Parts: sequence; C-alpha cells; structure tokens
Amino acid sequence: MPEFREQTPREGWESEKLAVLSKKIQELQLRIEGTPLESAMKKLSDELDAKGLAFRPKVYLSDEWGCPEGVPVIGIPFYLADERLKRLEDEFSEDLEDDRLTMMYLRHEAGHAFNYAYRLYETEEWHLVFGPYSRPYVEDFQANPFSKKFVKHIGGWYAQKHPDEDFAETFAVWLTPGSEWREKYKGHGALPKLEFVDRAMAAIGRTPPAVDVDAPPQEELGTVKEHYESRDEHDRVAAQIAGYADGDLRELFGPENEADGAASWADANHRRIVKQVAYWTGARQAVVLAMAKHLIERLKGMKLSMPASGEVEALVRFTAMMTALASNWVRSGKFIEL
Repeated sequence: MPEFREQTPREGWESEKLAVLSKKIQELQLRIEGTPLESAMKKLSDELDAKGLAFRPKVYLSDEWGCPEGVPVIGIPFYLADERLKRLEDEFSEDLEDDRLTMMYLRHEAGHAFNYAYRLYETEEWHLVFGPYSRPYVEDFQANPFSKKFVKHIGGWYAQKHPDEDFAETFAVWLTPGSEWREKYKGHGALPKLEFVDRAMAAIGRTPPAVDVDAPPQEELGTVKEHYESRDEHDRVAAQIAGYADGDLRELFGPENEADGAASWADANHRRIVKQVAYWTGARQAVVLAMAKHLIERLKGMKLSMPASGEVEALVRFTAMMTALASNWVRSGKFIEL
C-alpha cells in the first residue's frame, strides 16, 4: 500500500490553480458583493457625492478595466473578485494592483462613464480643450514624460493616449480627495482641462444623465486559461528579439560561468525594473515583462556572470538596455531594427 503524503502548500496551490484555469469564468459565480470591491465602490460613491454628483455608473465584471465606448458603465477585472484569481493574476502579470491603484482605475473609468452619460465629448468646448474625439486609438503610443499639457495619474502617461483618455485621467485627478490640483498644476497646460472638468461637473450636478442603461453588459469570457493565453506576449516578443541582444548582454554582464549569476540576479530584480521601464517609456507592462523574461532566458542560456563592478552597475546597465528596447517598441513597433 503506498504511503500517504500530505501535500505541501505549494503543491496544493498548483492543484487548485489547474482546476481554476480549466473553468469558464462564468462558472466561478463571481460577485462584487461581499468582496473588497464593494468597499471600493462605496468609496467611489462617497467621492462623487462629495463633488455634488448624483449619477452612479453601473458596474460589472469583465476581462479588464474598461468602459465600452458610448456606454456609461464600468467593467472591473474579474480576478479582483476572488482571492485565488488574485494570486493567479499576480503570478501571470506580476502587477496585481493594491487598494490604492484599484481606486485610481475606478476614478478613471468613472470619468469615461460621465463623459458618455452626459455626452460631453459631443460639445464644441470639449473638443477645443481635449482634441478630436474621432482621433484613432494607438495601443503603443509615444509618450512625452515631461509634458505639462497632461495630468499624471495612471502610470505610463495614459492621458496622452487619446483625448477620451485625457478627459478620463483629468476627471480622475479632479475627483481624487486631497489632490490639490489647482496648486499642483498651476502654470501647466493641464490646468485649463481640470478647470473645464470642474465647470462641467458643477453644471451637471444632480441632473439625470442623457444616456443610461438598465443593466451592464453580459460578456462571454471563456475559460480562465483562455483569458491568460490571450494576454500572453512572450512568444511574440521572443520571436522579435531572438538572439539579437546576446552581444549586448555579453557587454553588460561578465564572462560565462556555471553559476548563472546574471540570470539569477536579473530574475530576482526584474519586477522593479519592469515597473520603472513601463512607467517612463509608456510601453505596456505586459510587453516589458515579456521582454524581461526573454532576456533572463538568454542570460541563463549563455551562463553569464555578474559584472565585476557589482550589482549597482548591473542594475543601471540592465535598466538602460531595457529602456532602450522598450522605447524602440513604442516608437516603431520593433525592439531591434535590423
């Protein structure tokens, strides 16, 4: 008779993870009620009430943060409604938001919802302040980190992506308690945008919206595994970089050895590097993360050691290299131009 061995916590999680990945998202019967998301929604409602606004966008669980174009509702990522899914999201994206970031996204999406609910984007003044609503969306856009024309809210200079995002980010800064936006943006090109939001929201007040919905949309989201497969950037990024960065990695790190010192160091430090590179270049974090993991695979394959100058030098070199690659991606859609 085989000896019974109790599963370790790690083994137990791996078994549970496989079971969750195979389920359709609807089968998980996720709810906002009774989770920390309910408290976040209450906080958003209190902030809107403090600004004298009566409209409350309806919310639903979706595959990502969002507000369908023209529809004043807020989609919240489904994984925030379940602790197991939060852990899975953190393993996959390494970017699970905390309560503070959840509120930042809620304020941003509320900005979209108010824009659509009151059709502000159809007014001439909105176009004069924010630009043409009809401008095409570009997924990886060239951001100017030092521009004074835009507010800073969500990482990656998101206000610069599109006039609609500019309004949503401006609304979010205006709504945030204690933001002191008049003082912070004094003399900036972003101040007239904040003043427009302040005037527009004062005019809206407690008037009913021009557009509303009885219920949020119902989405077919597939399985949890399919959700993460659709977001995986690794193969596409690896195919682009391939071994073209090997020579640069050899210059940045030391000679080959058997300890894989460079790969181990990069793996231990890549989270903080990825966040900073994504923030300052405006590249999507999923792309930067895939790039980092591919470079770590190359370091491991070449068995490179740490530079003789030490970890600080390694951090500067590796971060600079990743920033250059991410900037190329944002500018041209390519990491390396041959």
